[in-house]
Amino acid sequence: MFNRWKGKDFLFLALFLQIAMCIVIFFDVPVARQAIGFVYFTFLPGYLIVKLLKLQELDGLETILLSLGLSVAFLMLAGFFINEFGSLLGVSRPLSFMPLMIGLNGLTLALAVLVSWRSDAMPFRSWTGGTSSWLSLVLVFLPILAVLGATWVNLFGNNVLLLLMLMAICLLFVVGVVSRRLLPPRFYPFALLAIAISLLYHSALVSSYIFPFGSDVPVEYFVFKTTQNTAFWSPSLLFYGDVVYGRIHSMLSVSILPTAYSNLLNMDPAWIFKIVFPLIFSFLPLGLYQIWKGYVGEKYAFISSFVFVSFATFYTEMLGLNRQMIAELFFVLTLLVILNKKMRQVGKIMCAAILTFGLVTSHYGLSEIFLFFALAAFLFLFIMKRPSRNITVSLVVFLFVIAFAWYIYTSGSAVFDSFLEYGNYVVSQLGEFFNPASRGQTVLRGLGLESPPSIWNAVGRGFAYVTQFLIVVGFIGLITRRTKIHFERDYFVLSSIAMVFLIALILVPGLASTMNITRFYHVLLFYLAPACVIGAVFLFRLVSKKEREFVFSILIIAILVPYFLFQTGFVYEVTGSDNFSVSLSKYRMDDLRLYGHFGYVDAFSASCAQWLSRGFDVQSSRLYADTTSKNYVLSIYGMLYRGYINELSNITIITTNGTFYLNKFNVDNKEVIYGGHLWNYSELSFSFNDLNLVYANGGSEVYKNVP
Repeated sequence: MFNRWKGKDFLFLALFLQIAMCIVIFFDVPVARQAIGFVYFTFLPGYLIVKLLKLQELDGLETILLSLGLSVAFLMLAGFFINEFGSLLGVSRPLSFMPLMIGLNGLTLALAVLVSWRSDAMPFRSWTGGTSSWLSLVLVFLPILAVLGATWVNLFGNNVLLLLMLMAICLLFVVGVVSRRLLPPRFYPFALLAIAISLLYHSALVSSYIFPFGSDVPVEYFVFKTTQNTAFWSPSLLFYGDVVYGRIHSMLSVSILPTAYSNLLNMDPAWIFKIVFPLIFSFLPLGLYQIWKGYVGEKYAFISSFVFVSFATFYTEMLGLNRQMIAELFFVLTLLVILNKKMRQVGKIMCAAILTFGLVTSHYGLSEIFLFFALAAFLFLFIMKRPSRNITVSLVVFLFVIAFAWYIYTSGSAVFDSFLEYGNYVVSQLGEFFNPASRGQTVLRGLGLESPPSIWNAVGRGFAYVTQFLIVVGFIGLITRRTKIHFERDYFVLSSIAMVFLIALILVPGLASTMNITRFYHVLLFYLAPACVIGAVFLFRLVSKKEREFVFSILIIAILVPYFLFQTGFVYEVTGSDNFSVSLSKYRMDDLRLYGHFGYVDAFSASCAQWLSRGFDVQSSRLYADTTSKNYVLSIYGMLYRGYINELSNITIITTNGTFYLNKFNVDNKEVIYGGHLWNYSELSFSFNDLNLVYANGGSEVYKNVP
């Protein structure tokens, strides 16, 4: 539906929204401040940029997606300039509430004025996806069930609601595949959004505390809180020599962006990572759906998106990588822009430039992958003398320049040094080419070279292998042109590069371990997920000469529904088998896996770390803790830089004024974790009985060595 707004009316509307937002923020109206403030800052600035660039050719979903991506980039870019110019003007805390409020609202209002000035009338397209009230209610109910289910697990250790939620997702997918009447294609984006939010929240909210999932969120949170506490972000490296900290510190996605959200919405910092970032990330499958439907149609794009969200990394490992969540949104939206044939070239260039900046300042590894894909595609098309209007030399040069400049400028070139370090590591591993173990345990498992722990794990891996096999078959079908589905040239080249990259991850020793093969595969599904559906279509038509869409639908359901149930851990929980899903099996999970591998943080450990942070002096005392406490709970809730923490092991030597922190795992099991080893208290070179107990809360303890 289209209406036309006069420029002056549009300005009044934007001003009204800004006033309403200011009222709920300044009066700190509970819930309203968070809800209205989030929608305002996460969509309005980007929508104004879309209108300023006169991108009327976009459809409703594209407008929503670009409004989201451009708004997030706006918060990062505007926050960066407020930080820089504020400090130059003598503002000691430029990222505190008032400077952010004035700066961001002033820039948003300026955008609204420019939009109203550039045109007397502008189209406004509303997109609701349909009018079926019962279906909308069902889709809204899914995320609610996920939140209630996760809360129920936290309070009572009962996972029944989460199991029902996963079954409801399967039912929704089945209905979407077999019946266009019950789930019309116009509802596919809503359905995907509901599924994505439900899967992300069922994992993110499984604990009231930050849940690392064994990833980098402790350092991300440390960077975020450091920026928020000082209300200033410095491009220089605060802890020299710590490359990991340096490259994360240089990312605006986990420094300025969460600081802006937390200060403006008055939300606890932990809930920014547990609620706001996953909600933004949930729009990623919609961006992929929008790209894919132009090549494979609405139904197959819906199925491909389900393949993507079913892979466990999407709703587990990614929740511990907040900077990558934001970067992946920019990655997909940049693809959406450069592959869009409807957009005018000027608007396309401007959008791509803004989104590319967001990508570069969100995640170094993902921006390097994007640069690799763009450069490889450009060179291939150039050599084949079939240049593209989408993947141009200007895009490659701009991406390289902005990435090189940012990574050299910030954190003492920590990102650039890491890139060289990873390169040297891969080169050093080439001598192990004929050693399968050099590929890593996860790669071997993916190739079927590792024995499964149970029959159910073997069946689960079998369904995973089927999806991988279908991707290979689909890709072969595309190359040989034996399918009725054909990719547009640029996307086909990018998909081919993705397949070559996947083969390289398997063949080249050490390459997969630079970012973890599961994260690589998750990213490569941006290009390869539709090949899974194409492969199924290709094989089905080889067997059956008749076009029987219903029979094919049943076949794809028979493959993907079990795949989803195994990936989420549903089957393992129901059968009582070994399960990696903390959401479903936390109550029966081994403590070593829960605390040691996933980095689970409980109330006892968190409160003890908070107590310690209030009185610990790094200058006069040495702090000792095991590996999990150092990397997770003390970094997050103790706000203690991990370089100041000494790891406990069997060779730890007590020094004067030593402070010893023990988390709940240590206290309950009388063991400490050092690297990949487990040590009993009796194996340590000292006894805690000889130290002074200075704090205990029933689950976590602090000891002091007083001379």
